Order: sequence, then structure tokens, then C-alpha cells
Amino acid sequence: MKLKQQIESIYFLRLFAMLMVVLVHVTGVYIHVLPFETDAYQKYHFINRIVRIEAGIFIMITGLVFFYNYIRKPLSFSVLKTYYQKRVTYILVPYLIWALIYEFYSAYTGVTNLNPSEVVSRILQGKSYYQLHFIFLIVQFYLFFPIFIFIAQKLAFFRKYMWVFGIIFEVGYYLLNVKYQLIPFNFFLDAFGTFLLGGWIGLYYQEQKDNIYNKSTNILLFILTIVAGVVTVTLNYYTYTTDQFQIPDLLYKLVNLTYLFIGGYFLFRITEIFAEKLPSKAVSIVKNIAVYSFGFYLLHPLVLNFVSQVIPIENNYWFHVQILARYVLTVVSCYLIIWGTHKYFPFPSLIFGKMPREAVFLSKRD
Repeated sequence: MKLKQQIESIYFLRLFAMLMVVLVHVTGVYIHVLPFETDAYQKYHFINRIVRIEAGIFIMITGLVFFYNYIRKPLSFSVLKTYYQKRVTYILVPYLIWALIYEFYSAYTGVTNLNPSEVVSRILQGKSYYQLHFIFLIVQFYLFFPIFIFIAQKLAFFRKYMWVFGIIFEVGYYLLNVKYQLIPFNFFLDAFGTFLLGGWIGLYYQEQKDNIYNKSTNILLFILTIVAGVVTVTLNYYTYTTDQFQIPDLLYKLVNLTYLFIGGYFLFRITEIFAEKLPSKAVSIVKNIAVYSFGFYLLHPLVLNFVSQVIPIENNYWFHVQILARYVLTVVSCYLIIWGTHKYFPFPSLIFGKMPREAVFLSKRD
């Protein structure tokens, strides 16, 4: 079954999440440059942590798109075959290519060695470079997704309260893994709540869309998002950065999960409004950048490393300007590299993930 309509808010969500991912890694240098517990250190800690909602957004998008696309499709052999072929072509192959690129890069810079068994172990655990653990997590969602779409097709109760089941499964797995250490690597149940939140939005998309202009709901969600985000960042700072007080890890997990849930749902509603209200040219530009979000995720650490050689960081007032310059140059360079690969090289989707047939630079001319 084809989509009833294209969910254009997804492109805005991808763009915001992509820009936040780059911001996390660009600002992360504050830990090594700024004096500990200074005002500047605290501010950059806040910025670096508050935008970490991006991982939840990406996972929410995954659940939203897949459940919206597959809820009425029969899980026949041909459907599953096509499903897994696409995942291998557009996700697994680019992941393996970039894992190998980063393995060679890390060996070249002297961080690791190319011992075959260690290389294979790192690739299988998403540890070839710091951002690839997330792709490893997404691959697991793709692998297990047909199981949950089957359950959703059969059980109306599961469909209706899918986001609640997501919270129960994620928190339950967290408690079991802390106690029994069941799985030593990053497992998809660690982020299952936002995945099923996205799935729930996808299943009831039209109902959600019909309610996006409820002003009181949007104001309440905005306030709750800010409060949950500030509480999450504050707890992280005083508990895990300065060690000024102790709280149970479970409490922090629940607070952070609350932020991801409320913030993700709020951003979905707001981006739906953006997609409807912004001029078509602006929407087109967003779409033509957002289609490269997976490529950005794969490429940006390498680009950032080279940008860092061009723009050094100093512990003075220039720090803020240098961070901004690094950020802008990294984002622009990533876009140009991916767009150039898309336009001038064969099989770009094997390198940067699924792309549209035509490479458009920002927006088509009228």
C-alpha cells in the first residue's frame, strides 16, 4: 500500500536532528579547552546536552515512517525480501563502507591498529568511530521491525497504547540489564520508547495532524519540553560532571526519557505546522538538505577533524567565534561533499544512504 500522503514534517525533523548532531560534536571540545566549573564551561555543557534530543528524534522518525508505511502491508515473503534488500543496500552497505574508512583513518592517526579480529569486533559492535554506535543501533531496529509490525497488525490494544509499551519495554530492559548485565553492547531496547512513540504517531498520523493547531496543547508541550530539558541537563551536570550530589541512575533515565518523549512529540507537532505554513520554496530547500541527513551522520566527524586543523580553538573570547566558524564550515562542507557525490559519482546511495534520483542544489529554479 502506498502512502496516503507524504509526511513532509519528517524532513524538518531530520534537518533539526542533523544540525543538532553536528552541534553536539563541534561544541564537545569545551570539555578539554574551557576551565572546569567556569561560567563558560557550564553554558557550553548546557548547549551540548540540551540538543542531545537529536538521537531520540532520529529513532522516532524511524518508527514513524516504518509503521506508517507497513501497518497495512501483508508480511509476505516478497514484502519482507524487498524490505531487507533496501535496508542492506541503503543502510548496512554504507555503514560497512564508513566503518572501514574510519578504521583506516584511526589506524593512520595512531589511535587503533588494523588487527583483523579487533577490526571485525569493532565493526560488529558499532565501535569503529564514535558516531557509528548509533547506526549500529538503527540497524537493530531495522532487523527486528517486522516482529513489531506483526504484533501491531494483530493486537489493537498494542497499537492504541504503543508508546506506553515502549516506555515499559525500555525501562524494564534497563532494570534487567543493570541487574544481570544481559547484553554488553548497545542494544535497541535501550531506545525502544522513542521508536514506539514514532510508531504510534505513524499509526495515528491523520488524527495527530488534525490536532496540531491546538494552541493550549502546544503551549503546554513547549513548557514541559523546556522544563524536562533543563532538569535533565542540570541533573547531568551536578550528578555526572561535578559529582556534587548523587541520584539513582534509574531516576536520571526516567527524567531523560521524559524529555525525549515530550520534546520529540512537541517537535513533531511544530514541524507539521512549519511544513504547512512555510512557503513552498523554503520547504523545498529543507527537503533537499534533509535527504542527506544519513550522509551527514556518517561523514561529519571526518570533516570536523579537518576543519579543526584549519580553525584552532583558544581559551579566550575567540572561543565562541571559533566554535561558530567550525560549525558553519562543517555543515556547509558536508553538504557540498554529499551533494557533489550525489551529482557526479555513480551509486551515491551505497556511500551515503538512500537519495532521490536527481541531485538538486538547495532548490530548483522556477
